[in-house]
Amino acid sequence: MAVPELRRVCRQAWEPVIARARRAVVFLDAASAEALHWGGGGAGELLAAGALAVRALPAEAGEVAGAARVVFVVSGALRGGTASAVRGVLGQGAVRHCVLVSGGEAEGGGPAELEETLRRWMGEGGSAEVVLRGPPLLAPVSAELGLLPALATLLPPLPGPAGPGPAEIGLGALPAELRAAVRALVGDLDALFTALGLREESFAVGALSRVVAAELASYAPARNRRRTATNKASVVFLDRTLDLAGAVGHHGDNLAEKILSVLPKLPGHKTDVMVNMVELTALQTTDETCSIIAPGCLAQPNDPAAKALWESFMNLKQKEAVMEARRHLVEAASRENLPIKMSMGRVTPEQLSSYIQLFRNNLKALENHCGLLQLVLATVQTLKHPQTSKWDNFLAFERLLLQTIGELEMPSVLNQLLPMIKSYNERTKDDYTCEDFLVLLVYMYSVVGEIKSGKELDAAEEEVKKALVKAICDEPEPSPLLQKITGCDSSLNLTSQKATDAVDDIFQSLRDIARARMHMKQFNSIHNPGSNTHQASYKPLLKQVVEEICNPDRPDPVDIEHMSSGLTDLLKTGFSMFMKVNRPHPGDHPLLIIFMVGGVTVSEVKMVKDLVATRKPGTQVIVLSSALLTPHSAIELLFATDRLQPDTDI
Repeated sequence: MAVPELRRVCRQAWEPVIARARRAVVFLDAASAEALHWGGGGAGELLAAGALAVRALPAEAGEVAGAARVVFVVSGALRGGTASAVRGVLGQGAVRHCVLVSGGEAEGGGPAELEETLRRWMGEGGSAEVVLRGPPLLAPVSAELGLLPALATLLPPLPGPAGPGPAEIGLGALPAELRAAVRALVGDLDALFTALGLREESFAVGALSRVVAAELASYAPARNRRRTATNKASVVFLDRTLDLAGAVGHHGDNLAEKILSVLPKLPGHKTDVMVNMVELTALQTTDETCSIIAPGCLAQPNDPAAKALWESFMNLKQKEAVMEARRHLVEAASRENLPIKMSMGRVTPEQLSSYIQLFRNNLKALENHCGLLQLVLATVQTLKHPQTSKWDNFLAFERLLLQTIGELEMPSVLNQLLPMIKSYNERTKDDYTCEDFLVLLVYMYSVVGEIKSGKELDAAEEEVKKALVKAICDEPEPSPLLQKITGCDSSLNLTSQKATDAVDDIFQSLRDIARARMHMKQFNSIHNPGSNTHQASYKPLLKQVVEEICNPDRPDPVDIEHMSSGLTDLLKTGFSMFMKVNRPHPGDHPLLIIFMVGGVTVSEVKMVKDLVATRKPGTQVIVLSSALLTPHSAIELLFATDRLQPDTDI
């Protein structure tokens, strides 16, 4: 099975929408829009199919005026906020015909009941059609990476101080919202594997991954599919919370990762960023947030050259990727007969900018290479961004932490951090902000693993907490991330009590993060303390898992659990006392799918791809996840107050 299959399946999910778009207004929820943006060809695809307009759901007042035909594309079931948004559009009375394209079965029964509900919301004489799409709404960010945008806020719960061991958690023990997310994930994966014709064996590392893998193994439609499907695959689920250092660390020498981390997000998107396009216009402005010119972005599903360059950004080291950007730009310029002066040597952002300027007054050239220019502008803006120079500071500091964590106890390490926590007025551009500190703390607590608790640790943590609370309260205006963490939208209502509560919660979570791997036998450490000859290093959990999967000796995995369904497996384990029965091994099949539950980083995707290519050539690998993480988005996922709010209609 070739990996382009992933892109084919993503397009397939949009076929029922494209077939029904003619003379209709198409409404998409945020996750559907994100999947269309990366994998369905963008809104242009729907407009080309005859759609009158493409709009966001929930709709603004007045956007529905006069639309007689509408198509709704929703990422999950029709419930909660989604249901009230759909009802809001239909309740305005103009719509006579509506189509709902949704994922698996809704909670309100099958398609017939849903159609009845939609007709009721439309009023007299309306007709409704419900279409269950085949494959799930997947965003193919690169050839090997697919995201499920509808599950972007999914994160395995941290183990509490007296929490149950991972063996004791079942689906029933999870909070309602997490339970719904697991069910949605299992439904989406089954739909994806159906489209790919897979017969999978499921494996899990971590407590929530076990629940997901067990649900997928026993899910009735999946069991039926596995009876007839022919393409064998191993699916390994992994809990993000077992290694958060990988999510907040800066060890990846990767251009795509930096672009995603420093440029502002596209409104309503969790992954793609805004690229400032002013440089290509005659507009003379130094205003960074100039909103007259529409922003560019990274997803270019319809532009083969841009898509190839984006794959280079994802897969090469930064220096090579920047040279690749120059090569593409030079080729495009010479194809358009633009007067380009080729220069060798180091690529600078200024040099790339001067090449971009050549396209400026040439509309034909701009049109032909628009996707490429967006990616090169993203590169220039990232290389010049102040946050990028800070990236190396982070990297140096993380290396220092790895060294000191091996030599000192946690209280001493915390005491060394103290003088670096500075308030707004004392900070220079190189100093760490409050959010930056949270990034470093998560890195520390995740790497160190089990900590000796006691008076010393409590005292050291108290000092750091006090300094952080003071710094947060001294912010003239809390950043969007601090607003989400403290639950306060301005410095006026950010009291010292609210800041203290937020910081207390954070430190409670940090202690839980340190405990996350305590049940592991084989993968209980991600810290290599080093020796006289070697520096201390971080050894990613994902790397350890993939190395174990690719181990040619095929030892019985200790921490990678096989999740089976059905009697035959139980019988096998019963007999294995008497006979040699080969237990299923995740390295058995020609396709390996890694699902990171709670988000993955660009560096991790590249690492998995490279490891499998060298250790187990001939094996295809796909990485799936709920989100593509950057250091700050990982912090938001962990500490924002409204992480998994029940989607109820109030």
